[in-house]
Parts: sequence; structure tokens; C-alpha cells
Amino acid sequence: MRNNLLNFILVLIVAAFAVTVVIPKSPSFYGKDLKIKLGLDLQGGAQLLYTIDTTNLNGKTPSQAQTETVHLIERRVNGLGVSEALVQATRVGNEYGVIVELPGIQNLDEAKNIIGKTAQLRFYELNAQNEMVPTDLTGADVTKAVDTIQTQSAGINANSPIISLEFSSDGAKKFDEITKRNVGKPLITKLDDQVINTATVQTEISGGKAIIEGIKTQKEAKETAQLISEGALPAPVELVQENQVGATLGKDVIEKSLVAGLFGIILVAVFMIVYYKGLGLVADLALLIYVLLVISIFKLAGVTLTLAGIAGFIFSIGAAVDANVLVFARYKEELKRDLPRTQALENGFTRSWPSIRDSNIASIITALILFYLTSGTVKGFGLTLFIGIIVSMFTALFVTRTILRFFIKGDQTS
Repeated sequence: MRNNLLNFILVLIVAAFAVTVVIPKSPSFYGKDLKIKLGLDLQGGAQLLYTIDTTNLNGKTPSQAQTETVHLIERRVNGLGVSEALVQATRVGNEYGVIVELPGIQNLDEAKNIIGKTAQLRFYELNAQNEMVPTDLTGADVTKAVDTIQTQSAGINANSPIISLEFSSDGAKKFDEITKRNVGKPLITKLDDQVINTATVQTEISGGKAIIEGIKTQKEAKETAQLISEGALPAPVELVQENQVGATLGKDVIEKSLVAGLFGIILVAVFMIVYYKGLGLVADLALLIYVLLVISIFKLAGVTLTLAGIAGFIFSIGAAVDANVLVFARYKEELKRDLPRTQALENGFTRSWPSIRDSNIASIITALILFYLTSGTVKGFGLTLFIGIIVSMFTALFVTRTILRFFIKGDQTS
């Protein structure tokens, strides 16, 4: 009895926590933005299509270059702070390409500038004829690049933005040798053939660290450091198509989806009450807690909802009461054997568990396949379906059972 009371209190605490997360103005002590994130099809944004120049890949196959480009662009987009951007490989005729979807992007020009840069970092020195020649030190030798503020340095203004570089062990040796032979001479740093810094070497520099000075703004320093850290694209890319997705369409879709979801919840709730009476009312209470928990998980985990994702959530609403239907049907059968209601309840849960377990495992496997082996909106469907199934098992087997145990007492039969 005491254990069930503790479980009942736990259910109340979990439900109260879910409510505080779901409400529009969630408490700030959770330490993060608790707004539901929407995908490109719901809130609008931009879709960019790039082709990859495969004429000079330095021994790599076009497929390898495409895979590397996708991964690098993903890291660049994540650095922009775009929530749940989609970056995937594609083919444009006979050319290899990359599709980039940016939901709710605020500064598209900035995004295109960062995404499209090849980011080839090279260091140059002057030869005897005063001509720039590349050294063997490149961006591949950089292990870390961080933008910061230089507060004290001779020759530049205080509080000027700089980029602090750290080299690999081989890069440190190269930089040591380069500075040693260029004392009193300029060392030029280029990014994509554009000079970003020219500095006179004052002394030999060892230790594998350097700074890039003379950067105009902190924003430029941050973007440049990000590009250097993430590495260079294996081949140049060209933007060939740009589509803007309006938010008006997304708003209309959201409203219809919410109406469909609410209508589905109401129908399921009414059916359970009409068919199972008091048991159905308990199942509906568990269903309400289920909805609150799923939405709170979406907000806390930063799940980005697409139209397909909402469909997965709505689909899981019906699945959320499947376990209750099996348990209640078994409970009624146990009562016909003139068992006490408490014993019939326990038998109902225990003997229906194998069927609940197997059906949910099959659904979980399907959801995982959709999530890991697909992309785009289908992936979102798999994710929301997976979360829905896991939460539904908790609400059906723990929440419903705890509530029924709390109210069904004694050894009387029906």
C-alpha cells in the first residue's frame, strides 16, 4: 500500500513537471529555450542547392568528396545556430550536389557566405624576388582556431578582434621553421586566396601557437575562426538554386494539424469512456499525461517538428491506448472467474504484458529503421513515433496501473 502511494505521488510529480514545461511561459530555471522548434515546412525558411566541382579532387572519388562536403557543411550550419537544419547529398543531372534546408533562417546572406566558402587556409612567405610563395603550412595543420579580443599588443589597437591558432605537432615544427627563416620579413595568411592578415615576423615562434591580427570586426573573426576549425571543403561548391518557403503556408498547416490532433484525442477519449466506463476514464487521464509528457520531451530535447513528425505524434495517440485496451479486456475476463478485483487487475496487467511487449518492440524497431535509414521528413516521423511509443508504454503500464491500484481496493468481486 505504501509503495503504491509513493508511485501515485510520483505520477502527480511527473504530471506537474510536464505541465510546467508545456505551458507557453516555462520557468527559466530549466536553463534553455523551451519553445517547440518547427521545421522548414512549418515555419518557413530557405532551401539551397549546391553542385560540387569534381574536376580536381586530389585522388578522391566524387562520392567521397560529396560525403565530406555534407559533413563539413553540417558543421558550418550548426555553428550558425540554425535548429535542425537538413543537409543531404543529391544528384543534379550528372553532377554531385548538396541540399541545405535552413528553417527560420534570419540572415540568409550570412549563411550562404559561410556555407559556400571553400575555406582553404594557407600561409605565404616572400622569395628573393619579393614574390609570394606558399609554404607547406596549411589549415590542415591547425587543430584549434578561436576568436577572441586582444587587449594588449604592440602595433594594434586595444580590444581588437584576433584569432588564436593552435597547430598540430607537425604544424608546430613547420611554423617554427617558417618564422625562423623569415625574421624581419612579412608572413601572409590567406583564406580562399583572399589575404586576411599580413604580419612581420619579429622573432622565431615555437610552441605551436600563433595569432591572426588586423581583423576588422568580431563577427568576421568568429566566422573566420569557425571556417578554419571546421576545415576546408574538399572541392569548390556553387549555389545553383535557392528557394524561399513562406511561413504563411506553415501556419495554415500547423492549425490544421493541431485541429486533427485534438479531434483524434477527443474521439479516442470518448470511445474509451463509452466502452470501458470508469476504466476508460482512467485511461483518458493517462492519455492526457501521455500528451503532456510527449510535448515536454519535444521541448526539452529540442525536437524539431515537421508535418510528418506531427503525423507520427498523432498516429502514436491511438497506439497510446492499445496497451490499456489489452489490459482492460484481460481484466474483464479475470473478473468472470470470480476473482477479487485487485487480483483480477494484477492478472490483467501481468498476462497482457507479453502481447504489449511484442507489439511495441515491433513498432520501436520500425521507428528506429525510419530514423536511422532515412532522411528528411520521414526521419522526423520515425523520431516522434519512437518517443510516442516509449512514453505510451510508461503511461499505460505505470501510470494507469498506479491510478487503478490506488482506487481499486478490497477483495470484492464485480
